[in-house]
Amino acid sequence: MTPGDRKRMLDALGLVDWQPRADRMPAGAGAKRVAVAHETAHTPAEDAPPVVPEAAAPAPQETAPKPPVATTREAPAAAHATAGDDGHDTLDVMVDMPAGDAGAENAADDVSRMGWEELEAWLAGRDHRGATRPVFGIGARDADVLIVGEAPGANEDAQGVPFVGRAGKLLDRMLAAIGCSRDTNVYITNICKFRPPNNRDPNADEVAADWPVLERQIELMDPKLVVAVGRVAAQTLLASKQSLGKLRGTLHRYPRRELDVLVTYHPAFLLRSPGQKAKAWVDLKQIARRISEK
Repeated sequence: MTPGDRKRMLDALGLVDWQPRADRMPAGAGAKRVAVAHETAHTPAEDAPPVVPEAAAPAPQETAPKPPVATTREAPAAAHATAGDDGHDTLDVMVDMPAGDAGAENAADDVSRMGWEELEAWLAGRDHRGATRPVFGIGARDADVLIVGEAPGANEDAQGVPFVGRAGKLLDRMLAAIGCSRDTNVYITNICKFRPPNNRDPNADEVAADWPVLERQIELMDPKLVVAVGRVAAQTLLASKQSLGKLRGTLHRYPRRELDVLVTYHPAFLLRSPGQKAKAWVDLKQIARRISEK
């Protein structure tokens, strides 16, 4: 069969001539990679961006397929979990905020120019996702230290203030030991601003919904140091899947700006595991040293 006969036959059947895959062609051939109809889907490596194959050339009179939708900057979020070496869970995946999500995209654009009061009022008008109220944050808004937890619990949801109850009181005592206070030189907030149902870990959608607010809080504060309190806060801020035990003990760089992040234990974990308080004291002394730097 001549090439012309083959083409006429395929056109009559409404089929597209198959092309060899670029990764199987000789070097320098310059062949264009195309999608293969029955090829098994491939999961990309964790550190590599997903490869989107180009669409096959359409048959005559067909409309060319639309290009794949691009994604905006990464918005980390918690998802499924597995056991970590510190007795807590570790996140399995981090997700991107899709550009096609107009609500998230518009939210990011809106809050990027807001001041503190406007930002807090804007959050109060958002979907509470079943929570009683938003928990925006508390403390000195010009502080050098920003403390970030994962999400409000039942006490925080009732009072609208982060880190209350037994864990909050322990955190206050820990900060007081290094001359810090939420009333004078520390600001405290969470990754998520609304309590997840049943005090579960926040999911990807919840993190993505509240992420622009946290980013704007960081921009407005411009702190010297962010202290990630607990596993979920640490993994989300650092876009990492390492356990808290592996992340704490050293300074990390916040991926989205020139800012140091220190990871430490959540006070609720220290209440359950008082033997870890010595390690927490080491972390506190590092915070005190950073504050004293000019």
